[in-house]
Amino acid sequence: MSSSKGPPKHQNRYAWKPNAGRKINETEVGGRFRPFSEITGVCLRCKEQIEWKRKYGKYKPLTEPAKCQRCSKRAVRQAYHNLCTACAKEQNVCAKCSCKVDRIIGSDLSEVEAEQKKLEEAIKNARERDRRTLLRAMNKGKSHSSTSAKTPANVTKAGDLFPAESLEEYAEFSMDNEESDDEDQILE
Repeated sequence: MSSSKGPPKHQNRYAWKPNAGRKINETEVGGRFRPFSEITGVCLRCKEQIEWKRKYGKYKPLTEPAKCQRCSKRAVRQAYHNLCTACAKEQNVCAKCSCKVDRIIGSDLSEVEAEQKKLEEAIKNARERDRRTLLRAMNKGKSHSSTSAKTPANVTKAGDLFPAESLEEYAEFSMDNEESDDEDQILE
């Protein structure tokens, strides 16, 4: 143990990187083409712990589903989780530390699927030009998900892509435009 007390004498000039001298395969999990999945079903403290592991190269993803400690089914799909999503939701506990929590971080799988279904419906009902613009923006967002882009606070991505606040409004807007286009063609 050192006998010196107080702050360090020198500040690091740059942040430590876990794989600084090693070339990373971008197609492996955690690479640019296959980023880590979103951390869901845990409390804030556990989410920060898992993020720390990812940041400093200590994270080890699951290769196969693990057993749930409550129901003993092989249903745990995320690393460092001890309970499956069904048991954690039923007991209203964190899936990692099993502590009772009032607020669980992340969205549920069924919510994500419902949102994806609404998005696909909006894309299907949109004009070809809007559809391609939206698909390009979605693909761009997937490829740059690991790096955060700084955007002005008053500009939202939804406002840039289409003129509605939500997907439902955009779907209605595009349906109304298609109906008015059909009426214009009939009148001509």
